[in-house]
Amino acid sequence: MIRNLYIPKSGTLQWDISQDALRSAVADTDGLVWVSLEQPTAEETRAILTELFHFHPLAVEDSESTGFQTPKVDDYGTYLFIVVMALFANHDHQILTSEEFDIFLGQNYVVTSYHSPQMVAVEKLRRRLQRDERLQTNGSDFLCHALIDVIVDDYNGPLETLEDELEALEDRVLDKPLPGTLEQILKLKHAIISVRRVIAPQREAINHLTREDYPMVDHQSQIYFRDIYDHLVRVYDWIDILRDMATNALEAYLNSTSLRLNEVMKALTIVSTIFLPLTFVAGIYGMNFHFMPELSWKYGYPLVWIVFLLITGGMIYYFRKRKWF
Repeated sequence: MIRNLYIPKSGTLQWDISQDALRSAVADTDGLVWVSLEQPTAEETRAILTELFHFHPLAVEDSESTGFQTPKVDDYGTYLFIVVMALFANHDHQILTSEEFDIFLGQNYVVTSYHSPQMVAVEKLRRRLQRDERLQTNGSDFLCHALIDVIVDDYNGPLETLEDELEALEDRVLDKPLPGTLEQILKLKHAIISVRRVIAPQREAINHLTREDYPMVDHQSQIYFRDIYDHLVRVYDWIDILRDMATNALEAYLNSTSLRLNEVMKALTIVSTIFLPLTFVAGIYGMNFHFMPELSWKYGYPLVWIVFLLITGGMIYYFRKRKWF
């Protein structure tokens, strides 16, 4: 689906204008055009990116790709191709996934493209455009900043959910660790590492927008991009904290499991130690030699049981005195 917005110099918003009107709007250097490709088909992508804006084939190819892209900023002279990543929690709010969001930033236009049905940043910005005049009058670079800012702000929800899940897992580990708990910890740890792998290059990509001299990004807008960069730095530090939490939960699980195993082994060792002398005595009197005076003695059998009980009681008393259990 293709959505578009044209803001002429007069400031009157024009939504979803015709293809011919869109061509005229793109030629209007005093106005602002925003074209949003929302889960586009190949024909829609070609009609906008190639036929209308004549973007470089490599940038178009990157935009069409649904595989993993590293966040980046490519300078094509008259426009920038920016790849940022949006962050979502899956249906059970435990595993994080990232989705690509592509932006073509020109002097008087912004073209966005995404393939994820979960992308809510675009709709949020549309609602803001109705009431925030700065988005209408401050140019394409400010609109681009607003898009990226909404995407980065939406990181907070999934990361807070992930932090809550990790805290709950830590409580479960201390209370009663189960094999399913380990699987959950490892899934969360993998998700954190994947997100960290995305945030690091995205932070550097935004940093380029704050330091490099691009003709379509003025000095005033660089200040706003610097605010996004600061947010990403905080997010990166937050992810490091979450990674440490997952590592601590994993270590606590392994230590707790090891402790429980040690307790079981201690109990089995004590039982084996108690039965060792009993087995020795039983083995001696189970050899059935003919010349063993105790075998024909009237009280031999009950005496052996008395010896068994004395040995068992004595060893248990000794173990308890040493505080072995």
